[in-house]
Amino acid sequence: MLGVIRRRVASGSSPAATARHLLQKSRAGVCGPSASLLGEESIFVLGNCPTRNICNLASCGHVSALKPSSVALINPSLDVFQQWRSFSSDSDDLVEAVVPFMGESISDGTLAIFLKKPGDRVAVDEPIAQIETDKVTIDVTSPEAGVIQKFVAKEGETVEPGTKIAVISKSGEGATSHVAPSDDASQKASPPPPPVDKAEEKPKTQIEASPAKEKPKTPASAPPPKRSATEPQLPPKDRERRIPMTRLRKRVAARLKDSQNTFALLTTFNEVDMTNLMKLRSDYKDAFVEKHGVKLGLMSGFVKAAVSGLQNQPIINAVIDGDDIIYRDYIDISIAVGTPKGLVVPVIRNAEKMNFADIEKEINTLAKKANEGSISIDEMAGGTFTISNGGVYGSLLSTPIINPPQSAILGMHSIVTRPMVVGGNIVPRPMMYIALTYDHRLIDGREAVFFLRRIKDVVEDPRRLLLDI
Repeated sequence: MLGVIRRRVASGSSPAATARHLLQKSRAGVCGPSASLLGEESIFVLGNCPTRNICNLASCGHVSALKPSSVALINPSLDVFQQWRSFSSDSDDLVEAVVPFMGESISDGTLAIFLKKPGDRVAVDEPIAQIETDKVTIDVTSPEAGVIQKFVAKEGETVEPGTKIAVISKSGEGATSHVAPSDDASQKASPPPPPVDKAEEKPKTQIEASPAKEKPKTPASAPPPKRSATEPQLPPKDRERRIPMTRLRKRVAARLKDSQNTFALLTTFNEVDMTNLMKLRSDYKDAFVEKHGVKLGLMSGFVKAAVSGLQNQPIINAVIDGDDIIYRDYIDISIAVGTPKGLVVPVIRNAEKMNFADIEKEINTLAKKANEGSISIDEMAGGTFTISNGGVYGSLLSTPIINPPQSAILGMHSIVTRPMVVGGNIVPRPMMYIALTYDHRLIDGREAVFFLRRIKDVVEDPRRLLLDI
């Protein structure tokens, strides 16, 4: 065939006519008026692109589908076409649930848990899985109503935005078990072990057994080594449990360690008489709930006191950025909230513009979202100063760690009735220790003590806030 093509081309016949003539006489099966299969050693002259075998056709742009049984030539000058069938088609009945966008600073997360099972019916936007990130927990929702056909990811896997999690059938057909494609491939790819010839097995057993007879016998009366008196007695492993750290816990640990390694941490203390603030809350708690719909707590009083202290000492609201100091003309107070999954720090924006009722409403809303795991990244981003209330857990005294990139943190503690000297008399008073940890690279002891003293004055006499003194 090679010689025929060369002779015909040399004699002046057009390449298209030559190829058409040989295609009609090919021994490959013809499926109607269009289609043929040429041998691998044939030369094809398609336009200006001579090729020696079928594989070379792809580089010339003449092959649209290549199968073991056919090849399609799409040169318009040949007028010969091969029909092909689609290997697979996407059904409009199946939709995919994918990982949503998780935030500007989050590139991946861990598939924590599936909230549904294969075969369960789901509604539109109903959560089917939860993704745990360094900061928040994000739901993967169903894009359509239907039945979960299968899961294509496993719990504990690291996933990125756009990763396919599940396949959902809108008609509710074909639900399968929770098996990822990798599991099916691994099970199919592992063939059974080949049978061993019995004739070969016997000599092998004899060869392995012969060295065992030549080994010298060890004395059976050798006592076990004795433990030294100072060797620690470790508990048995069956009494221990090992579970992986959550991404949120690992993130908190890394940030706190970075804070210790970066900042020059120093803590100063003071104590506050809570008598007047507690009396204010007791006198007006019912009227406050009736008008504003939330309870009057102690946290709003400390937030207002912190705002007053930051306005008097703006350096505590500032931050170091390289060789510069950034002073903020706004006050965003971060409130540390302990949740079952870890510590989160939602932010009260523009706290200097809020009254007691606004602060209490915002704290209740953010705390509820944090405990439910529905708080967003934007609600925790930023913050210029943090308040941590360890007193709700019974902490008497602590040295809190700065929440980077802030420069200071206020620690509140439990209220304990202690004997105090008031007006020359010893009387019982509800007292609270407060602590301020600050970055000594930026804040001197003078500013830190003045700030803490302002907290003490405002909490002990809330009327100062009204008079601005």
